Amino acid sequence: MSDKKVILQSILAQGILPLFYWESPSVCLKVIQTLYRAGVRAVEYTNRGTAALDNFTMLKKTLAIEAPDLYLGIGTVKSKAEAEAFVKAGADFIVAPIINPEVADVAAKAGLLWIPGCMTPTEIYLAQQHRAEVIKIFPANILGPEFVSSIRELFQGQRFIPTGGVEIEETNIRAWIKAGVCAVGLGSKLISKDILINENYDLLYQQTIKALTIARTVINDTK
Repeated sequence: MSDKKVILQSILAQGILPLFYWESPSVCLKVIQTLYRAGVRAVEYTNRGTAALDNFTMLKKTLAIEAPDLYLGIGTVKSKAEAEAFVKAGADFIVAPIINPEVADVAAKAGLLWIPGCMTPTEIYLAQQHRAEVIKIFPANILGPEFVSSIRELFQGQRFIPTGGVEIEETNIRAWIKAGVCAVGLGSKLISKDILINENYDLLYQQTIKALTIARTVINDTK
C-alpha cells in the first residue's frame, strides 16, 4: 500500500486534485491517461454512480501497469462498507464529503490518507480529532476564500483543499492559496460534462496544463 506522506506530497507538488466520475470505463481510463500525460500524479475518482466500484477496480489494475507512479484515490465515501470495498480495490487515499469516524478508522487501519469534507469550525475540529491530515473545504463556492482566511489561525498547521466551484483562473486560485489552502480540488471546471460526452481529450489536456501551471506558479509566489 502506498505511503500516505508520499501521496500527500504528490498532491501538494501538483497543487491541484482532479476529480470526476463517469459510467463508461473506457472514457474514465482515457481521462486519467490524459491527466497523467499532462503531469498529474494524483487523481480522485468519485463514488457517484453504480459503476464506480467496477470502474475503479479496472482503473487500478490497468494503471498499475502503465502508470505505476500515479496515485488513484476514491471520493464521495460516506460509509464504512464503501470505504472497505474501495480499500480492497486498492484505493491510495480516501476523500469524503462528510466526517464519518468509521471511515476514518478504515483509512487509519489501512494506512491511507483520509480527506473529509468540512463546512464549519466545529466540523474541522471533529475531523482533527479523527486524525485528518488534510481537510476538504466543501462546498467551496458557498464558503469562499474568506472562510479559510477567517478560520486558519484557529487551526494553525492544518492543511485545506477547497472543492466545488474552484475556477481555472489565476485570480481565483491565487485567492484560495493566499487564504491558506495547500491545493485546490478541480471537478467539473476541469473535467466538464462536455469533455466527457464528446471525449475531447485535447481540450482536457490543455486545461490540465493550464491548471497545473497556474497552481504551481501561485504556490511558488506565496512561498
